[in-house]
Amino acid sequence: MSARISNVRPKPDKVLIDIANYVSKSRIVSKEAYETARYCLMDTLGCGLEALEYPACTKLLGPIVPGTVVPNGARVPGTQFQLDPVQAAFNIGAMIRWLDFNDTWLAAEWGHPSDNLGGILATADWLSRNAVAAGKKPLTMQDVLTGMIKAHEIQGCIALENSFNKVGLDHVVLVKVASTAVVANMLGLSKEEIIDAVSLAWVDGQSLRTYRHAPNTGSRKSWAAGDATSRAVRLALMTRTGEMGYPSVLSAKTWGFYDVLFKGKQFKFQRPYGSYVMENVLFKISFPAEFHSQTAVECAMDIHEQLRKARRKPEDIKKITIRTHEACIRIIDKKGPLNNPADRDHCIQYMVAVPIIFGRLTAADYEDDVAGDPRIDKLRDKIVCVEDKQFTKDYHDPGKRSIANALKVEFKDGKSLGEFVCEYPIGHKRRRKEGMPVLVEKFKTNLARSFPAKQQKAILDLCMTPTKLAATPVNEFVDMFII
Repeated sequence: MSARISNVRPKPDKVLIDIANYVSKSRIVSKEAYETARYCLMDTLGCGLEALEYPACTKLLGPIVPGTVVPNGARVPGTQFQLDPVQAAFNIGAMIRWLDFNDTWLAAEWGHPSDNLGGILATADWLSRNAVAAGKKPLTMQDVLTGMIKAHEIQGCIALENSFNKVGLDHVVLVKVASTAVVANMLGLSKEEIIDAVSLAWVDGQSLRTYRHAPNTGSRKSWAAGDATSRAVRLALMTRTGEMGYPSVLSAKTWGFYDVLFKGKQFKFQRPYGSYVMENVLFKISFPAEFHSQTAVECAMDIHEQLRKARRKPEDIKKITIRTHEACIRIIDKKGPLNNPADRDHCIQYMVAVPIIFGRLTAADYEDDVAGDPRIDKLRDKIVCVEDKQFTKDYHDPGKRSIANALKVEFKDGKSLGEFVCEYPIGHKRRRKEGMPVLVEKFKTNLARSFPAKQQKAILDLCMTPTKLAATPVNEFVDMFII
């Protein structure tokens, strides 16, 4: 007979305690983190505005019951929707992630920490509007930036040493956990209540990666993070009512997360929570492409230019070899038919072929009308990936965190363009000085998609003035983005 399991309520798992202590007690002092968070805010909202041009995204937005307007509800940037914070978080989160153009974190697990802004901004806006209605002070954008830094840190630090993809789970589990913790703190929950809320996030059944991989790649990958951050708001609000938590949700024998979903392994941690992730986050500045391909796309753009100068055509190419890192091969090395835009933006061969042929890679280039050009698939068939062990090592090295790719072009006549190598994409911390002006131009372009010139200027001027932005009430900031 097996021994009975004790029914004595255990102390909370240390992972839960550390997260609760961090969000409720830690003070962010890094100027670099706040500066990066400000650029991250601009870029993330800009990505959402661009997504509003795609009906596949907008059909999912708005209230669950058409026509519903929530008094003092959270507003959805770029729209006229005013919703409850849970649905607003889904709307904002889906917009942000739709085009695969917001920030990225690469480690043992990868993901997009700015996905958390859906829950953070929706909750902050809702709380602020209700505070103003009650004659109280609203939250400020400094509170939002702080929440962003902390959500980035929780998601990113767990991801450093723990691979959820290797057990088949999607990285949005970390969006749910991080958003739950930060939103719970914004709602004024105690440390003990934050622990309860975070335990509810872990005890949820977690999303499979099925929708990110062949042969099932599909559009859920574009709204999965919105779903996760909105679920976080829901769980934090439930906890505020007194809903109980589950203290050993991770470590409980047989029934805990570790035994059920993580092959019995406990989480490992490389560093304590601070502001490391925001300071080192990767921005997708130039191309809406899965991040492991960003440097390959930069090389492909250079190849397009060299072909032009040499008066060569893509049809002259016999073979392209991509020397790359292991994670790239595992996620986006893909042959065979590509069935939809989500399939194409997770295929490195497609993301290299398009810029070589056209000298560009935009969100529109994943749509059917562009993908129907027969030259793309013909060139895709000539592209092969091989792992470079040093690239893989440098990818995991905390001191480098490179995302290297090298492309070698061979022609049918036996000649070659040689090899084009790029270790760090323009959105990398090592290229901040070069990258941030380009990020601002990206933001300007996205503002122009939705707003008249005067409104564009007002938003940009505020975002480029750090002290003024930090002091701005959240509801007033969001109102600037309403059409």
